[in-house]
Parts: sequence; structure tokens; C-alpha cells
Amino acid sequence: MTTATPEFAISTRGLRKTYRNRKGRHVAVQGLDLDVPLGGVHGFLGPNGSGKTTTIRMLLGLVRADSGTMTVLGYTVPKQLPQVVGRVGAIVEAPKFFPAFSGRKNLQLLAEAIGQPRGIVDQVLEQAGLGDRGKDKYRGYSLGMKQRLAIAATLLKAPDLLIFDEPTNGLDPAGIREIRNTMRSLGEQGKTVLVSSHILDEVEQVADSVSIIGHGRLLASGTVADVIGNQKAISMRVGVADLVAAQRILTDGGLLVRQESGLLVVMGTSDGAEITRRLATHDLFVSELTPVRADLESAFLELTADEGLETVGAKR
Repeated sequence: MTTATPEFAISTRGLRKTYRNRKGRHVAVQGLDLDVPLGGVHGFLGPNGSGKTTTIRMLLGLVRADSGTMTVLGYTVPKQLPQVVGRVGAIVEAPKFFPAFSGRKNLQLLAEAIGQPRGIVDQVLEQAGLGDRGKDKYRGYSLGMKQRLAIAATLLKAPDLLIFDEPTNGLDPAGIREIRNTMRSLGEQGKTVLVSSHILDEVEQVADSVSIIGHGRLLASGTVADVIGNQKAISMRVGVADLVAAQRILTDGGLLVRQESGLLVVMGTSDGAEITRRLATHDLFVSELTPVRADLESAFLELTADEGLETVGAKR
């Protein structure tokens, strides 16, 4: 049974999924407790390989969970998925459109296939920011426009929940901005948008709340401000002649350090005097020492520092 007004758009408890591979068993998702609020944009964040796509596929009934429970808009899935699937739109893989047809014609065919009136096509083109490009042939669309047409297709059944898995992959900055604006607009219209990504600065600009996972486990969840504020002191950007030696010294001292644009970023501390002292004892002298603004990326890197997973695309 579903409640009349569910507390969350998505909720999971103890969700687990294991795959077999040549090395044995790989745990993709382990005991995941996830809550996605109703309305607005929720960023579902994690390094590549952290279990984001597996979780989404379980929510959509594309993969069966080993154990745990899931609800979508108050319905237990996968058991009650047929009762709620009409209220969910999702882009998990690149959709197929006819290249020689216009964007509008492609959507008209889809609308007919799912029993929706053709009149809704112009409405969803406007919602996706393609109102003036619907007559253009699909093969002439940019990557960003193609992705927005995919979003328009998910809107044909007027869903309450939209799930996008890495929607900006492969897009140039203009395309990323287009998708970001579209997601923000949908959230402002009262829809719930779950967007999985590892491009953190983009999510920070559009998300109302976030969940960060690593190795299929929840590491942090809440508003963007809460997740950032709950982390340790801001980081420091350090300039020094020998980056490799300085990074080794600071890492050996228990600090989290990465190289970025010819500088070191020392995470989770604002103690510039201690950093300077440690390096000076090894005849390494600091030429720059600047506090780093606390942001979603620094929180993400701190939370996932021990996960041993790839974090490509944290900044773009």
C-alpha cells in the first residue's frame, strides 16, 4: 500500500546488490539508506564505480536487489512498480531518435505510442527549452539539444519524478549550462529531479539537496549548505617549488593532499602556520598560502578520500 502523501520521493533501506565477476563477487551497493525529498533537484553524487547507476537501475526495476527495501513516490518497488511507473520519467541510457525527423515529429511518434495527445508535444518542447527548435531535424541538433530532447521525451507523461543518470556526460560547457537550466526549471515547477553525477561544480549550482555515496554506502546527505558545513575546516592552496616532495611530506604527516594547477591543495585544515612549519623543516619554503572556499567539491573529496575510487570530472 502507498500513503496518500509520501514523506520522500525516493527512500531505500539496507539496499544491497552484488555482482559476480572473474575475481569473485563485487558488492556494488551495500546497505544503502537513501532519502530523496519531494520537489526540487537532488544531487546523487559519488566517484565513478560508487554504485550510483546500479542504485538507479534497481529503483527502475531494471536490476533486482539482493536485499533491502525501496519506495518510489510511496510505492514499494519493484512489487508496485506498474502502479507508479507512469509518474516517473528517466534517462539511464542514450535514447534513440530518428535522425531524419524533426524533434517535434520524434516526440509526436512517442506520444502516440504511449497514448498521449499530440498537443502535449509543444508543451514539453517549451519545458525543455526547445520551443523554437522543434521543427529542426534531429541530426542537426547539438549534443546538448539532443539531451534536452531526451528530457522532453520523459516529460510526455507528465511525471512527478525525473531520474537522470549523468545527463551532462560528453557535453561542452554550453550544453552543460543548457541541461543545468532545464533541471533547475523543472525543480522550480514542483517536480522532483534526481540527478546522478560526479561533476560537482555543476551539481552545486542546481541542487537543493545532495546525497554522497562511496562503495555503495551513504557518506553524507542533506542540503548543499549542510553537507559543506558539516565537513572539517576549509582547505589551503599551497605554492612550493618541489610539489612532489612537499606532497609526500604533508601526506606522511597525515594530511590529505592533491596537486591542482601547479599548486598543492591541502584538505580539511586551515592551519597555514602548521603547513609552513612542516615544509620549512625540510628546507621547502612556501611561495603561496591561500584559503580555499568551502564548496561541494571539497566536501566530496574529503568524504571520499578513503574510498579508493576514481573521481574524474570533479571540476570541469
